Amino acid sequence: MTTTRGGLRGWLAGRGKALSGLRFTSLRLRLVVVFALVALTAAVSASGIAYWLNREAVLTRTQDAVLRDFQQEMRNRAGTLPVHPTQDQLQHTAGQMANSSQRFSVLLVGEDASGRAVYGTSGGLSGFALEDVPLSLRTAVNKQQPVGSGNKSPYHLYWQRVTEHGTPYLVAGTRIIGGGPTGYMLKSLEPEAKDLNSLAWSLGVATALALVGAALLAQAAATTVLKPVHRLGIAARRLGEGRLDTRLRVSGTDELADLSRTFNKAAEALEKRVADMAARDEASRRFVADMSHELRTPLTAITAVTEVLEEELEFEGGGFDPMIEPAVRLVVSETRRLNDLVENLMEVTRFDAGTARLVLDDVDLADQITACIDARAWLDAVELDAERGLHARLDPRRLDVILANLIGNALKHGGSPVRVSVREEGGDGAESGDDAGNGEGGGSPAPGWIVIQVRDHGPGIPEDVLPHVFDRFYKASASRPRSEGSGLGLSIALNNAHIHGGDITAANSPEGGAVFTLRLPRDASALTERPAEDDGDDSTSGGGRAKSGGADQGSKGGAR
Repeated sequence: MTTTRGGLRGWLAGRGKALSGLRFTSLRLRLVVVFALVALTAAVSASGIAYWLNREAVLTRTQDAVLRDFQQEMRNRAGTLPVHPTQDQLQHTAGQMANSSQRFSVLLVGEDASGRAVYGTSGGLSGFALEDVPLSLRTAVNKQQPVGSGNKSPYHLYWQRVTEHGTPYLVAGTRIIGGGPTGYMLKSLEPEAKDLNSLAWSLGVATALALVGAALLAQAAATTVLKPVHRLGIAARRLGEGRLDTRLRVSGTDELADLSRTFNKAAEALEKRVADMAARDEASRRFVADMSHELRTPLTAITAVTEVLEEELEFEGGGFDPMIEPAVRLVVSETRRLNDLVENLMEVTRFDAGTARLVLDDVDLADQITACIDARAWLDAVELDAERGLHARLDPRRLDVILANLIGNALKHGGSPVRVSVREEGGDGAESGDDAGNGEGGGSPAPGWIVIQVRDHGPGIPEDVLPHVFDRFYKASASRPRSEGSGLGLSIALNNAHIHGGDITAANSPEGGAVFTLRLPRDASALTERPAEDDGDDSTSGGGRAKSGGADQGSKGGAR
């Protein structure tokens, strides 16, 4: 089933890419379509006009020739018939008229001496008949027009085009002036129709060729115009990926060449600015790192001395003058705080330089949290709600730093009791085995997420402070510039969560108090690259879990 879904998704993805390449928002496609539409409109218009002009010219020429010949035949042959001709006379005359150069069918209608209508047709009994003549044409032919200065003849020649069974015909009729038969003519226009159809096919082929040519021309023009734009897009993507040395090859003096020159200047300025900023940032990080390293040596000696002084203070009758004892205690406290600050600065430097690494191990979360609380003597002030046997593949030392900061911050600036709860969330549609990661020292944890919440019962975090609780050295009140913490603890905790592929959020509980939510993957190696182990310097950032965590526990407390 998984293979089938994967194949279907791959096919859909391929189809999506193909359709996205043909989307109408593509400038190339729009140029081709516009060129094609313009060419099609021009070709169709020209072809239509040419067809219409040729059609009228062909039909008019043929029609004039036929009507002129028919009129002449009516005058020369039908005009010689008596006023009351017989059917034989009409039949003979119609046959003679049909043998003219235009070869049309003729129908003559007259009256014999008894007043009976007689007919003569050139095609015999099955030839051209009166029923083939439209009624409107017969009415017009037989209607006598008043004679005047503008009309010198009572009868005129009338014609009409008709179509029978798909074949076009020209029908005409007129009467002999002064008495005589009425004549009708039928001429097939099929040869002219075939010529016009051939012309229409030729114009259609020419239109199609013009359309193809326009599409090819549009493609060539689009390639010429869009190739620099395409190169500009690629260069912009490379620039966005951090390849600041990207430049465009400039040729020509048109607008696209000016655009390329502008891009090169902008890229050059950006590269210089980023290089300057990187140099300043590197110098700043190096300064902090060097300062921290340089401070470690004298701090080691001072710390040893303060430990001796601390032991003397705790020993009854240590021999310190009561006037000096407060100063000695202050020196011990500030030395410890300075030592923690140096360790935190070194850790922050590693995060900024991108050299912080994970050392992953299978961790029982309940045992890890219990060990963190016990090492700092917080068992009486912290309630733990965690199921035993819940494992995750994380960095134990960094998880300890996160927990120490969150719990210590809640104890210092919140209110007891502090409640720590642990739950698991399923992966994104992944199926996990029932036994995955639940055994002692078990194999790889099941896919999913671990959510750890640390809640206190204090006054909560002011709303204006919430967005800044993870900022470095942020103090909520200017009246408390000093605190036991370094001001870096929650920032370091957040960075440790990020390096696992997780996150930390802060909020206020509706029941009162602040809630910090830590969300980590069950298996950090599945979401982040498996890095190498920390170097020797990194191991000192813990400084002993109890000591490092204790120093950081109030680091962001000042923000509250």
